[in-house]
Amino acid sequence: MPSNRDYAVPATSAIPPDYALNVGDVISISLNGSVEGSANFEIDRNGQIILPNVGAVRLVGTHYRDLKDRLVAAVGRQYRGYNVAVSIQQLRGVRVYVTGFANNPGAYTVNSLSTLVNAVLAAGGPSAGGSFRSIKLYRNGREVVDFDLYDLIRKGDKSRDPLLQNEDVLFIPPVGQQVAVVGSVNEEAVYEARAGETIEDVVRIAGGPTNLADGGRVILYRLRDRDSGWNHQLSRGDAATQTAEAGDIIQLLPQGSLVRPLDRQSTIVRLEGEVNRPGNYYVPPSTPLSTVIEMAGGLTQRAFVFGTRFTRETVRTQQRQSYRDAIDQMEQVLITAPLTQDTSFNGGDRQAQLASVRGFLEKLRSAEPDGRLVLELSPNETQLPGNLVLENNDRIVVPPRIDTVGVFGAVYRPASFLLGAGGPKRVQDYIEQAGGTIRAADKGTIFVVRANGEVLSKKRGALKARVLPGDIIFVPVRTQGNTFWAKFKDITQTLFQLGLSAATVAAIQ
Repeated sequence: MPSNRDYAVPATSAIPPDYALNVGDVISISLNGSVEGSANFEIDRNGQIILPNVGAVRLVGTHYRDLKDRLVAAVGRQYRGYNVAVSIQQLRGVRVYVTGFANNPGAYTVNSLSTLVNAVLAAGGPSAGGSFRSIKLYRNGREVVDFDLYDLIRKGDKSRDPLLQNEDVLFIPPVGQQVAVVGSVNEEAVYEARAGETIEDVVRIAGGPTNLADGGRVILYRLRDRDSGWNHQLSRGDAATQTAEAGDIIQLLPQGSLVRPLDRQSTIVRLEGEVNRPGNYYVPPSTPLSTVIEMAGGLTQRAFVFGTRFTRETVRTQQRQSYRDAIDQMEQVLITAPLTQDTSFNGGDRQAQLASVRGFLEKLRSAEPDGRLVLELSPNETQLPGNLVLENNDRIVVPPRIDTVGVFGAVYRPASFLLGAGGPKRVQDYIEQAGGTIRAADKGTIFVVRANGEVLSKKRGALKARVLPGDIIFVPVRTQGNTFWAKFKDITQTLFQLGLSAATVAAIQ
């Protein structure tokens, strides 16, 4: 049997004035003055105590507030000039039975000030299959109370928690209809709903909406409607009249997940790099970029405006979806290619190809678009586009001027080269400085990534173009035309178009 908790044995000071004494209670009496002494007396089966030189004093049914007066009157029949101090030293034991779906059902001996809640907790509370909403107290074969533990747990209301009497029976019935509450509520959980309770009542039991909840609507998933569209949107008014049913799932949506118009979005912008006061800036809706640049003290003399990296969360979201869709399409093409080309390959070769494809696709899936917004700037630009309206979580990094050009991929000596003093050279010149292309290079797909994020392909004159500070020249490896690797020919440029950085593409290749 579980040991008694502190709440099961209240201190004497907690005994209410209207407590009625009964058989088994122990009374402490102290006398001083003309007669002195102290002793404890237990109320016997006859409902009385025996005081020396005074005789029997009946106390059963006497309220605690009247106990001292009762004893003073009894002792006063024999003595004068004395003082009496009385208290209840020990309360009688009450035997009760906790039955039904309790964690530890059985018979319990509790003190006479114990309540229904004390006994239920002493029994470990309702089990997983037991009800919290309907704990019944039977006395002499009659139902006395039907207690709702949620009143105590959720409201702190113990007013209907009755004192127990000897031989009381507590019955915990099986759990009633269960309803899940998820989303922007203070405590997500599965709750037990009583008959007649509404959706709004159950939300209140879950602690109500959080401060970030969309207070105007509730999403209801109803089990019996799962075959015919079980998603219902209710206003909070409808939720207050709609009765909850077993298996319901109630969802409150957060306001934070709602995309609001730009003119109502408070904005935090992160400005870094070559500005006089880098930092995070909190600005009103529809604030233009020029305002934040001014708040940051303007650009420094070393600012390379053309290479500004402007990333935006909404752009990243769009890129991510397009990127995932593109990978799915690539997977279909690359997986099926070995089955439709080069039938002379044996099964082992095809399995090796498939393994290579899967490894390549895994690298693609592990990459993330950068959310970069390409700004239309001239290479000699000294100011950012001031009329660009900012969005929340925009990040602007203004780099220092870059005087290098990078050449990577299928060349003899991949490296970064300083721009020459004799004026800008062409892309082809820097490829030659890197030792030229190797035999496996695919010269037809050479491309350049500008510092502003723009991609320049060979079809757009990449080889003859004049280099700009911060350019990255990439020479892909030639694929075999008679195998599925030919499908890789345009992938690298596609990755840039979908928002992957040059470093990410290089790592994938």
